[in-house]
Amino acid sequence: MPSSHSVESNLSPLVPAYDSILELVPYQTGKPIEELTREYGVSDVVKLASNENPRGCSPHVTLAITEQLSQLARYPDGNGYYLKQALADFNDVSVEQITLGNGSDDLLDILARSFAGADDAIVYSQYAFIVYPMLAKIQGATGIEVPAHRFGHDLKAMSQAVQDNPNTKIVFIANPNNPTGTQLEPQELRAFMASIPSSVLVVLDEAYIEYSPESNNRALLDEFDNVVIVRTFSKAYGLAGLRVGYALSSVAVADLLNRIRQPFNVSRVALAAAAAALADSDFIEKTRLMNDEQMRWLEKQFDALGLGFIKSHANFIMVEIAVEMEDITAASIHQALLEQGVIVRPLESYGLPHWLRITVGVAEENMRLIDTLRSILTDN
Repeated sequence: MPSSHSVESNLSPLVPAYDSILELVPYQTGKPIEELTREYGVSDVVKLASNENPRGCSPHVTLAITEQLSQLARYPDGNGYYLKQALADFNDVSVEQITLGNGSDDLLDILARSFAGADDAIVYSQYAFIVYPMLAKIQGATGIEVPAHRFGHDLKAMSQAVQDNPNTKIVFIANPNNPTGTQLEPQELRAFMASIPSSVLVVLDEAYIEYSPESNNRALLDEFDNVVIVRTFSKAYGLAGLRVGYALSSVAVADLLNRIRQPFNVSRVALAAAAAALADSDFIEKTRLMNDEQMRWLEKQFDALGLGFIKSHANFIMVEIAVEMEDITAASIHQALLEQGVIVRPLESYGLPHWLRITVGVAEENMRLIDTLRSILTDN
């Protein structure tokens, strides 16, 4: 029996809080290995798309996880006492300056919800982490994108944008930057902080800090109450599947964040794993050394293939597929790599349609990438 309801009546009368939410496009993640296997029937897959640690995680993490398996029916410590203590010691801050998150993305979301509303503005750079403009739209805030300088942050222009928009509440800065890999000098950031009103929160997203320890800006916390440093265990520590990150801030800011934070936003297993990962400095050092060595090797290979790239201070490299190459585009190269079981990240959603972001893998993965890429370029 046909329905008597009109088509229009099937549409939900519910509307989002802000029209800008309708402008959002779901975040594009790196294609999972399982999905590629289903689509193309490729069993031997190399994933170099999501900036994960190809070495995995510390063996101490595995032990810590195993010890928690008998306690999975119990809620985690909502305050993350032991992990916070370890982080406080590691970063030379008080426990009261730490906020834990379900990955650093969770913390960025908490920061936006805590400090920005519909009448406010959020400032970020062109070619910076795509989550920043998404957060502005979610909050109904005005997103102000400042043109990049040499694919990196133009701090003078960003400072001017804050001055030109007195309703600015948050500035997001990724350092090293994702997806371009560029890095800001500590003195640049200090001068920038000195130019910003104390009523504006500056969020330093240091997701890749372990690959570039010289860009550690922990010292800014001692001088500026309006700076927050956000870090993650998903990258160098190899805990992307567990989702755990942390924020360092003034006590006053941390107090606000912990009022909004969900009480059990970090699982029992993740808390234990992160504490074990943090304690294994040898693992991080070996990860950094391997990444540096393989990064230099990849740079030489891209030079030999005639491909441009941006010097990176993280565990990925942004590679240009020259537009003058006949019948070759970043999209076609990405597709051809997928069909041969190599996953990299296209950057069209970042406004970089001629570029690919490639995670630095272990030697065997990088050789597979280069061999496959050379074959594709030669065939064309």
